[in-house]
Amino acid sequence: MSADRSEGARHRLAGHLADTGALEPGWRPAFEAVPRHLFLPPVYWEFTDRTAVERDRAADPEGWLAGAYRDTPAITQWDDGDQGAGMRDFTSSLSMPTMVASMLRDLDVQDGHLVHEIGTGPGYNAALLAHRLGPDRVVSVEIDKTVADTARANLTAAGLDGVRVVTGDGAEPTTDEASGRADRLIATCSSLVTDIPTAWLGATRPGGILVAPVATLFGGGAITRLNVDRDGDGRTAAGHFTGPSDFMRMRQQRYQAPPVDAYLPGEWPGDATASVTGLDPEAIGDSWLAQLAIGTRLPDVYYRRAPYQETVTWWFFDTTVTSWATVDSVPGADEYQVRQSGPRRLWDEIHTTWNTWQHAGAPGYQRFGLTLTRAGRRTVWLDHPDNHWSPPAG
Repeated sequence: MSADRSEGARHRLAGHLADTGALEPGWRPAFEAVPRHLFLPPVYWEFTDRTAVERDRAADPEGWLAGAYRDTPAITQWDDGDQGAGMRDFTSSLSMPTMVASMLRDLDVQDGHLVHEIGTGPGYNAALLAHRLGPDRVVSVEIDKTVADTARANLTAAGLDGVRVVTGDGAEPTTDEASGRADRLIATCSSLVTDIPTAWLGATRPGGILVAPVATLFGGGAITRLNVDRDGDGRTAAGHFTGPSDFMRMRQQRYQAPPVDAYLPGEWPGDATASVTGLDPEAIGDSWLAQLAIGTRLPDVYYRRAPYQETVTWWFFDTTVTSWATVDSVPGADEYQVRQSGPRRLWDEIHTTWNTWQHAGAPGYQRFGLTLTRAGRRTVWLDHPDNHWSPPAG
């Protein structure tokens, strides 16, 4: 693809994002000007239709460049760079352009603003910010040195080498004299809703805005837009969720689940009690919102889905390794076999939370919100900060 065709692809992508409503007009010049393909390695994996499709510039330069300008995520690193590990988990990427545009819209930047970015990745998001605000108004933090070095090279290739890329822990963004407190902070990696870093408040000026993806161990994910308290010293931030998200977890917050044998050391089903339920767990699996609603209220519960020939067994566990439950989903059934073990009745707790969410009208993302304090309290609420959905964490 020639340079002219690349320019046309950028304009078409920007037009598509504008047509969907994701791209705010003030951001269109940046999306049209910044070449997304400059932030991709010679081999990347386009994530489309739930499949990672390899794009190799040497083997298929046309397909490689065409993928750069589709509205799809591009995986640029697997397994923290350990390519010999069999490519199990992707650990760095260019996010889906629709998500990039919608988060930048939520950020509501103005001329002169200083922006801190958490999670540089290949540098494309930082480049868009730098084009809009100027390279000296963007500070980006990346925990992976190799990824940070690559981002610096990519930004230089795009003519935006004035962006300050810091190799460090994004949970503790720099606020030294060279940067100062930000007017806006944006994260491009997901944090657990119970562990969203409180240091982000200290890095942001009162009256500023934080935009970040949050998730739960149980599943689901959302973008939260928090307004930092104007009247105090930025010790509290609160705001609504703005929509769904699916980002890789901050490396410090990845959860390594124990093996099933840690919960069930003896013969199956051990001391589990049996019952039946009318709720098919597949209904929970089909709803990103339901998983978010359950996970925010039960932050120490997670699940594993195990398909068999005609049955899908859902396993539910607590992080203290004291309780577990299973539910067998059979297509077309009216009732489903339940087994529960331990001091907690995990399926009963999940079913109760599902019912509570349903009775509230199965509320969408915009009805949920989050309050974060520098004292370490993180509270998910429904409709109003005083109407707690989850117990305060921290």
